[in-house]
Amino acid sequence: MEYEVAKIQEYGYKDHTKIKKFWNVFSKIIVALTICLLYISIVIIFIQSINSSSNASEFEHFTLKWYFSITSNRALFNSLINTFVISISATLISTFLGTLIAVGIFSLSKKHQKLLLLLNNIPLLNADIVTGIGLMLVFSLLIKIFPYFFGWKTLLLAHMYFTLPYVILSVLPKIKELDKNMFDAAIDLGVRPYKSLFLVIIPAIKAGIFSGLILAFTMSFDDFVISYYTTGNGFDTLSIWIYSSIGRKSLSPSVYAFSTLFTICSMCAILLMNLRGRKENKHAKKK
Repeated sequence: MEYEVAKIQEYGYKDHTKIKKFWNVFSKIIVALTICLLYISIVIIFIQSINSSSNASEFEHFTLKWYFSITSNRALFNSLINTFVISISATLISTFLGTLIAVGIFSLSKKHQKLLLLLNNIPLLNADIVTGIGLMLVFSLLIKIFPYFFGWKTLLLAHMYFTLPYVILSVLPKIKELDKNMFDAAIDLGVRPYKSLFLVIIPAIKAGIFSGLILAFTMSFDDFVISYYTTGNGFDTLSIWIYSSIGRKSLSPSVYAFSTLFTICSMCAILLMNLRGRKENKHAKKK
C-alpha cells in the first residue's frame, strides 16, 4: 500500500525567501541613503573648504588658503571669539549651578521634585523663537536702568537660561544612582557638609556632570534663534554672522574651513572617549 508524502505547503507554509532577499537589499539601500543624507552636508562643506573659488557653484582647483585665512578675516574671527567666550562661560556657569541645583532637587520630597522638574522642563519644551522673544522683552525692561545692557551680558544670561536645564537633567539621574547614606557617612566621618559635597558626591557623579557640560556647550555653540533676539548691536556670534552674510560678498569660504576643522576635532574627541570607555570596561572585567 503506497502512502502519499504530504507537502509542507499543505500545512500552510509559504516560502518567503524572495521577500527576505528583497527586504535585505531594500534595508541596505535605506541605510545607505540615510547615511548620505546625514553626512552629505559635511562632505559639501569640506569640498568648499578646499575650493580655490569663492563661488560655491564652481570648483577651480585644490587649495588650503581658506584654512590659513580664518584669523585674517576680522569679522569672522571676532564672531568666533565671541562664540567661544559666550559658550564656554555659559557652559561653565550652567554646569556649576546645574550640579548644585540637581543636588538640591534630589534632597527635596517627591512632590517638590516633580514641581521643580516641571519648571525645569519648560525652557526645553518651549519653542526657541518664543524663548528668544520672551527674553528680549524681559531684557528690554532693564534698558532704562542699564542703557548698554544688550550685548554680551544679555547673550550670556540667555545662554545660561536654556543650557541650565540640560545640565540638571544630565546630573540628576546620576545622583539617584548613589547610595542615599553616602552623604551622611561622610559627615559622620568628620567631613564638613560643603566638603563632603565637593569631595564625595561630585566625584561620584562626574560622568553626569561631564555629559551635561558637553551637551550644554553643544547647545550654546550652535544656537541662533535665541542669540539673534538677545544680542546687542555689533556683538555677533558665528551663527548670527553667517546669517547676516548669506547672499553677500562678506561670506568668506573661511567659515567652511573652520566648520571642517571643528567637525574633525569633534570626531576625534568622540573616538578618544569611546576608546577610553572600552579600556575602562576591559580593566573592570579583568578585576
